[in-house]
Amino acid sequence: MAKTLIVVGAGPGLGMGVARAFGRHGFRVGLIARDETRLRGLVQELADHGVTAAAFTADIRDLTSLTTALDAARAELGPVDVLEYSPSPTGGITGAAATTVESASAQFELNVLGAITAVRHALPDMRARGDGTILLTTGVSSTVPTPFLANVGLAMAALRTWAHTLHAELRPEGIHVAAVTIATGIVPGGGEVDPDAIGARYHDLHLRRDRAEEVVGDVDAFRAFVTERMAHT
Repeated sequence: MAKTLIVVGAGPGLGMGVARAFGRHGFRVGLIARDETRLRGLVQELADHGVTAAAFTADIRDLTSLTTALDAARAELGPVDVLEYSPSPTGGITGAAATTVESASAQFELNVLGAITAVRHALPDMRARGDGTILLTTGVSSTVPTPFLANVGLAMAALRTWAHTLHAELRPEGIHVAAVTIATGIVPGGGEVDPDAIGARYHDLHLRRDRAEEVVGDVDAFRAFVTERMAHT
């Protein structure tokens, strides 16, 4: 029986790289994002490659909307076997001292509260089966203090920490949780940073189930970039 992948925050780059990677291995794919027109195009692209796919529209910051989309995805595609969470960055980005309650809350709604909502929706079925994979995507500001991405890094660090704690708690139940930290631009045709190459790493993480985090890109190079940029601020 075919398994189901749900991509929350699906877009033409990373999200589709993940969708194609799992689709090539027989997964049905559900795509959740807020742009209905773009979603239809992505579903058609997957269908053209022989992948069974469906689109479900939701604003991830609207948790009721997200839950409704997840309910619809389950009704059409069945219980989630693999949940991948990677919403596209939106909202204002602030420096550290300029971070406000409002700017921090906006990033937490997108990157943390949406993830909690999606995971809690998928968990009952995974626990009933004693099997499942949850892959939570963060940016490199989750590990490298980045003053010019302060409110984003604040939320990303929280998501990464939660992924690691979920990994420890759910592993005995047969559920694999991992953080994927993206420390690079995603460039079609860019070799290791091509969306399909990165998507293949997500699939490998699902198959091997042997690590709590996958890092894509060069964290040390980003750290050096941040140091250099701050030196000239």
